[in-house]
Amino acid sequence: MATELVLSAMALLGIAIVIPLFMLVTTVFGPRAGGTAKNEAYESGVKRMIGLAEQKFSVKYYMLAILFLLFDIEAVFMYPWAVNVRELGWFGFTEMFVFMVLLLTGLFYILKKGVLNWR
Repeated sequence: MATELVLSAMALLGIAIVIPLFMLVTTVFGPRAGGTAKNEAYESGVKRMIGLAEQKFSVKYYMLAILFLLFDIEAVFMYPWAVNVRELGWFGFTEMFVFMVLLLTGLFYILKKGVLNWR
């Protein structure tokens, strides 16, 4: 068992060394993409930046990102429940019902507070 652990650790260490070395070699010796767009500050086509780079974002963007993560995680919790809904029975159904009621309460709260209003 100890030899298997040592071999696994050596394999992991080897992979951790080989992959960055391979990336470095391809970056240094790989083909260069031509064109003037690659030499520009913003490859997206923006020629002139408006405002300073240190410009602060509004808190609304952060609130929206947090709300997205909240409801995205809610969907992640619903997938396993949907797969096992028949095996869980009424107990699983009531648990998910309570979970959804709590989330809908939170959604109504943020709608009432006007978090999603951008005016």
